[in-house]
Parts: sequence; C-alpha cells; structure tokens
Amino acid sequence: MNDAKWSATLKTWHLPDTEENRERFGIKNEEFRIDNEKREKEKPITLNKDAKQKIEKYIQWLRSKRYGASTIKTYTEALQTFLKYYNDKPIDKINNEDVILFNNNFILENKLSASYQNQVVNAIKLFFSKIQNKSINVEIIHRPKRPKLLPNVLSKEEIKLILNAHSNIKHKTMLSLIYSCGLRRSELINLKPNDIDSKRNLLIIKQTKGRKDRIVPLSDKTISMLRSYYKLFKPAAWMFEGQNKGEQYNEKSLESVLKQALEKAKITKPVSLHWLRHSYATHLLEAGTDLRYIQEILGHSSSKTTEIYTHVSTKSLQNIKSPFDEMEE
Repeated sequence: MNDAKWSATLKTWHLPDTEENRERFGIKNEEFRIDNEKREKEKPITLNKDAKQKIEKYIQWLRSKRYGASTIKTYTEALQTFLKYYNDKPIDKINNEDVILFNNNFILENKLSASYQNQVVNAIKLFFSKIQNKSINVEIIHRPKRPKLLPNVLSKEEIKLILNAHSNIKHKTMLSLIYSCGLRRSELINLKPNDIDSKRNLLIIKQTKGRKDRIVPLSDKTISMLRSYYKLFKPAAWMFEGQNKGEQYNEKSLESVLKQALEKAKITKPVSLHWLRHSYATHLLEAGTDLRYIQEILGHSSSKTTEIYTHVSTKSLQNIKSPFDEMEE
C-alpha cells in the first residue's frame, strides 16, 4: 500500500483515514461515525475560561461566608459538572429549561441519586443568585423528592457484640464513644483531650455540623474507659491520634476498625459507623428519653429529623398483639 507509513512512536503501520481505506478494511461509514462520537463523548471536558473564572469567584464567596471545606468541595464539583454539560453555551444564556434538561438527560440518564441532584440544585441556586445575578429564576428550580428511608438500627445485643469485639483498648474506646454519645464519625476524629469534662460528666463537641457547639452526657462507664485509654496512650493534640504523635486519626482507618469488629462478632449486616448513632438515639427513645433531649444530644436543627426514630422504636410496637395469635389452630 503506497499510502502506508510507519510510526516509530506507536511501532505500527498506519493509513490515512479515507473512504477508500475504510472500504478496503470493511469499516462502514455509520460504524465509523458511531465510534467517533463515542470517542468524543469519552474525552474529558475542559471548562472554558469564563466558567473557570466564575467558579473561582464562587469559591471565594463560599469561603468568605465561612462554608466548611467539605461543603465548598461538594458544591464546586457539582457546579463544575453542570457547567461542563453546557460548556459551549455562555453562562448568562443558561436558563431554567437548561436545568430541567440537565436533570433529565444527565442525572436521570446516568441513574444518579436524588441526594446528588439536591447537591447540584443547591450549588446552582447559590451560584446564580450570588455570582451570576439571577440570569435564571432560582426560586422555581425543581428539587427531587427525598426518599423516606428509615434509619438502620441494631439491637442492644448486636451493639454489645460489636463493642466487645476488640481487645485493643483504643479501638474499643472509639467505637464505644460513638455509640454511647451518638457521635458522627467526624465528631469523634475532631475530639481533643480538653473536650472531656469528667467532673461534670460531659463531652463538649465543638463546631460540628452547621458550625454549632453542643454538649453530650457521659456515663460513668464511658469516663472510666476514657481514663484507662488516656493513661495508656497519653494523646496530645487529638483525643484519638494516628500512628504518629499529634497526627489526627484517619477516617478510613476508623471504618476499618468497625469492619474488623463486625467480622469478629460475626455480624453480616452492612453496618456503618452511622448505624451506631442511629441505634443510640433509638435505644434512648425506647428507654423513655424525651424527644426534645434526644434532639439536643444529637445536634439536630429540626425536631422533624429526630422524630424519624419514633418509626423504628419497638417500644410501642411490642405492646401490640396480633389477632393472628388469638386464632385457634
């Protein structure tokens, strides 16, 4: 073939892409077009200059309003995904119809969660109202209905098996503290030695979700465990430190601690650290603790969030007698 050339880089012969050569190798034009379109879709999209500048401005605004690093990252990535979808369209020309099309043709088409869709909606609303001066009507952007899922709750027997699974006092103390105080994973990792008020039997949780401080009661049993742990490890900067002194404990390592406990306890349920928090709240409710106190302990802004535990509490359900039991054999 006179038009064939050797590529030293690819170490292969190649031919010009002509209709004659495609026919020679049996490549149909339609197949070639589809393959080409597929390759184009798979190419990473680079944001245009205007979008990059606007996103940087958006990040600066979020920082000035003291949004958390995690929220800034989530909102920025969600907005980038949206703007990449309309990369060839000027930002000031994007309208509400484009948001609906994005939801239908990208989020629903790719089977992305309602939670992710809500993140995108939050990011878009903030961006267009604060940075883009409302070229779209942010008030009528649709939000997906959140699925009403019940929290996952473990029995007290299962909790006991998990908390007693580790002989390592550090691992045991971390899991016990999450359950006994209803902590979020990040709240445990961010604890400092001074946050323990053993004289008043209180745990002080600072600048947690929503940038709020709150106090949680500590039982005598928990304080005793914390004292034993402290004497052995003598933590300095963080209550639970990593392998190196002064280094904060890693979130993935904490998840691994739970995973190992589940294996030792032979519990096959897909338990996460948050299940311990849910179980704590439910067990408090079943023990007769007022919902208002549970709301304060967990740090919920709305009582509606706390009320969900009434749907998984077995306290009232156990008193219901099934008519099936009264039927004669």
